[in-house]
Amino acid sequence: MKQILILSGPNLNKLGEREPDIYGSDTLSDIENGCRTHAHEFGMEIDFRQSNSESELIEWIHDLPGHTVGLILNAAALTHTSVALHDALKLLDIPILEVHLSNPHQRESFRHTSYVSPVAHGVISGFGALSYYLAVEALGKILKK
Repeated sequence: MKQILILSGPNLNKLGEREPDIYGSDTLSDIENGCRTHAHEFGMEIDFRQSNSESELIEWIHDLPGHTVGLILNAAALTHTSVALHDALKLLDIPILEVHLSNPHQRESFRHTSYVSPVAHGVISGFGALSYYLAVEALGKILKK
């Protein structure tokens, strides 16, 4: 079975209690369970991780197991600030999908810039938890080609 990595960045461990009007009521655990179910439909297993630490996210990217065939990343606020994360992603030769629960372009102007988008194959945003599931489906289809 193909393995994909799903990484979630700072503050996403507080989903379900943090600004539910923006991020929805699903917890990160709910999203992880939904991703696992969806991934199996596409013959994929997931390694699902979250960190509030930029350096830990970068280490996970550097240490991707050789059998990982794709990455889904919700870098959260680091999307808009982290050149280091951008540089780590440039090292990968697997499909990368950028995900956001909200639509950053409907929010504060500082959220309109992404350091992930230039190295991502695509961006899915604005659909709440469904953004993650759509990314799993898209990655499944990309990997079939």
